[in-house]
Amino acid sequence: MLLKHINQPSLWRTLNFMPVKINYLKNTSAKPSGNNVFCVNDKFNISHLTKYISKSEINYIGNLLRNEDLKKNILVYEINSKRKIILISIKNNLKTSDIEALGAEFYGRINYGKNDEYFINSDTVVGKYDNFLGYFLHGLKLKSYEFKKYKTKKETRIISINVIGNKNKPSTKIQLKFKALEEGTFYARDLVSEPGNILHPDEYAKRLSSLRKDRLKINIYDKNKLKKLGMHSLLGVGMGSVRGSYLVTMEWKGAKDNSKPVAFVGKGVTFDTGGYSLKPAKFMEDMTYDMAGSAAVVGLMKSLALRKAKINAVGVVGLVENMVSGVAQRPGDIVKSYSGKTIEVLNTDAEGRLVLADALTYTEKKFKPKFIIDLATLTGAIIVSLGSEYAGLFSNDDKLSKQILSAGEKVEEKLWRMPLHKNYDKLINSKNADMQNINYVGGAGSTTAAQFLQRFILNKTPWAHLDIAGMAFSKYGGSLNSSGATGFGVRLLNQLVEENYE
Repeated sequence: MLLKHINQPSLWRTLNFMPVKINYLKNTSAKPSGNNVFCVNDKFNISHLTKYISKSEINYIGNLLRNEDLKKNILVYEINSKRKIILISIKNNLKTSDIEALGAEFYGRINYGKNDEYFINSDTVVGKYDNFLGYFLHGLKLKSYEFKKYKTKKETRIISINVIGNKNKPSTKIQLKFKALEEGTFYARDLVSEPGNILHPDEYAKRLSSLRKDRLKINIYDKNKLKKLGMHSLLGVGMGSVRGSYLVTMEWKGAKDNSKPVAFVGKGVTFDTGGYSLKPAKFMEDMTYDMAGSAAVVGLMKSLALRKAKINAVGVVGLVENMVSGVAQRPGDIVKSYSGKTIEVLNTDAEGRLVLADALTYTEKKFKPKFIIDLATLTGAIIVSLGSEYAGLFSNDDKLSKQILSAGEKVEEKLWRMPLHKNYDKLINSKNADMQNINYVGGAGSTTAAQFLQRFILNKTPWAHLDIAGMAFSKYGGSLNSSGATGFGVRLLNQLVEENYE
């Protein structure tokens, strides 16, 4: 309740306390004291550790291993009150996502202990894996994130992970790449985690302006500029709010030529009451997460800039607040979009597609990109279809779809391709306007929403829509995140760019 009285949101720091610090040390003594972490093979063979731990410790651990479940990934042995030896099993045929998950599991094991300092010996890495420790520590960092910004009792504990040894350490280039991805993902998680009274459209636009320090070109279009442009579909959603409505563009020019950019568009509804089509009170507080699509785009653009990606890219986000007031949009209203097409608003809670409609057309017309990918927590229907295991993928282009699906598999941000078809499209035809914003017949809610968006891709630009409603937030946490905002989409789209367009 007290948060309602905070009237200086710009004073709050955007980054949270991070409980893990990674240190890369020059080789220390062969047998360091303290908590040591060693890599072993899938049989937990420790014979190669004789140069690092004492004979008595080898014998002690060897005897205990006879009764252990060797299918486990991590085994922890407490030598005394001040010393643990931790064995990390490197199984055969691990994918990079498996290695990241292993790092996250390791963090889970050490996070609840009393010890704050660990030494990972890089010389003990076994198996033919490129950059094993890079992915391992990346997963560890991603898992460590927690949003505790508004806790009055501040965290002070920092877990130090000291990487020692002469071999298998991530190169400086790789370290910087992962750092950029982590910062982009954490920035997205920060944005999604903010309460609606703090991160309203005005504050959101202000924070995006600060990204100029990362060498992103930022343009902010406010209500007056949007009216002149004719973006009445976007503006209609924000009519009921005392806050502003915005379209923000972020440009990164990393290619050596003036080649067409790749484009990403995000839904940024900072709080969604449903408008006059009011949502139930139960769980309405979760609607602070309705801007997760925009947060993913912002986090991606920040990551691309920080790692100096060799590509031209543009991010576009529509920022609005869907509220109820005497001037709010009504069911039955008809608005004219930036494309010139008219929309009958039958349900004010189907607002995200109205924001994206103008953003998509503007992106296509203004930047003429190679492709457009939009991200949005668009429909509850996608959760009914796919739960919280897959995001929904809709696309007009098979090649782009295959690239996105492949990228998702590699970073464990999975998608399932859903159908688009003219028979679904006709379900959103309106008697009173060019189209209506919902399907009154019933069923296929996610698909008809995607069909609506497709109508605003006017020049056959390759396009994909990612419905991330089930993936943007996790009540119980996932393999690479604690409970709360996931930052879904940042690593997925970075992988897409890195693998196919740089």
